[in-house]
Amino acid sequence: MRVVFATDLSDANEAAIRSRTCLDCLDNIGVTKVHLVTVVPDNVSSGLPGMDTAADARTALKPQREVFESAGFAVETHVARGTPHRRITGFADRLDADMVIVGSRGESALSNRLVGSTTRNIARTTRRPLLVERIAPPESDKAVVKEHLFEHVLVATDFSENARRAFEYLPRLEGATQAVDLLYVKSGKSQTSVSDATAQLEDLAAEVESEMGIEAGINVREGDPAEEIRAEETRVDATTTLLGTRGQSRLRRLLLGSVSESVVARGNNNVLLIPPESARGR
Repeated sequence: MRVVFATDLSDANEAAIRSRTCLDCLDNIGVTKVHLVTVVPDNVSSGLPGMDTAADARTALKPQREVFESAGFAVETHVARGTPHRRITGFADRLDADMVIVGSRGESALSNRLVGSTTRNIARTTRRPLLVERIAPPESDKAVVKEHLFEHVLVATDFSENARRAFEYLPRLEGATQAVDLLYVKSGKSQTSVSDATAQLEDLAAEVESEMGIEAGINVREGDPAEEIRAEETRVDATTTLLGTRGQSRLRRLLLGSVSESVVARGNNNVLLIPPESARGR
C-alpha cells in the first residue's frame, strides 16, 4: 500500500510524523511505501529563509524521511513548485497512491481558525482517499490531537451510494481498528424515519461484525448533521471519522458536500474522506 504524505516542513508536522499514531497505524493497515511530498508555492520568492531552492526543501525533508525509514517504510521524497493542492493531488494520481495524508490543526477554540486552504482544497479535489490528521495546537503537550488513528472509527452515513462506498472501505482498516460506531443524523430534509434508520444501521453493524469481527455501536441523532457528527465523535471518543464525499463536477469544482466540508474544516477529529468511484476516472 502506497501513501502520499504531504508536509509543509513545519516542526508540528515533523512531530506528528514521529508520533506512534502515524507510524504504528500506517503499518497496521498495510502501508509499505511513503512518498513524502512538499510544495513550494509560486508566491514564495527565492531568498526567503529555508526556501531558496528546491534543494533546500529536499534537505529539510531529510529528518522526516529518516523517521519513516527507521520505522521500516520505503520512502521517496518529492519537491515541487506550484499550487500546493494541485501538485499534491497530481503526485497522488501519478503515483497511483492508495491514500493521501495531510496534517491540519483544525479549529482553534480561541481564534476560531479553520483548516488551512491547502487541506481544504485537497479535500475538494482529491480522487484518492484522504486522511486529515489533526495536529495538536502549539500550547498542547501532545503532537497530535488523537492517538492511534484508526483505533476507534466513527462511520457517519446517510445511506447514499457515496456513503456506502465509504463504509465498504472500513475493512481495509481492520489491522488497526478495535472499535466501530455507526451514525445516522436525521435532519429536517430527511425522509428516513428513526425506526427505518435504526434498522439500516443494525444491518450495517451486522456486516461489520461479519467482516471484521467487531460488534459495532449504532446511534441515530436529530439536528444539523455536521454538528451532530462532531457531538457523536465526542460521545464515543472516536479517533477517526469516516465519510463519503460527492467528488467533482464537470467544471472540476468542489461537490464535496456541506456536511463533509464542515466536519473537515471545523472538527477536531481525524477525518478519512472517501471519494466516489467516478472521481477516480477523471
